[in-house]
Amino acid sequence: MNIDTFLFLMLAVSVLTGLFTEAIKKVLDGAGKKYSTNLLTGAVSVVLAVAIAAGYVIMTDIILNDKMAVMLIALVLLSWLCAMVGYDKVMQAVTQVKTNKLK
Repeated sequence: MNIDTFLFLMLAVSVLTGLFTEAIKKVLDGAGKKYSTNLLTGAVSVVLAVAIAAGYVIMTDIILNDKMAVMLIALVLLSWLCAMVGYDKVMQAVTQVKTNKLK
């Protein structure tokens, strides 16, 4: 896996994490369930990263060696980090916009 592929997979995980998280939140809100948004976002990003990495390994018929294992672990961890930091920053910006409009 080269760096271009790695970054593309991270982009795919980041985009899908936002979509899946919002869909799951709507379902949970409709059911009246309480949840931690950060925990939900982190879990969704990890599950998607593992699924996308597994799909990549299967579709390309590559052999899992040390370098590939490190890249896949980095994909999972960095996807989780991007989802957590990105979501918090977006929610902070939305809150600031809402409070400025109310004043």
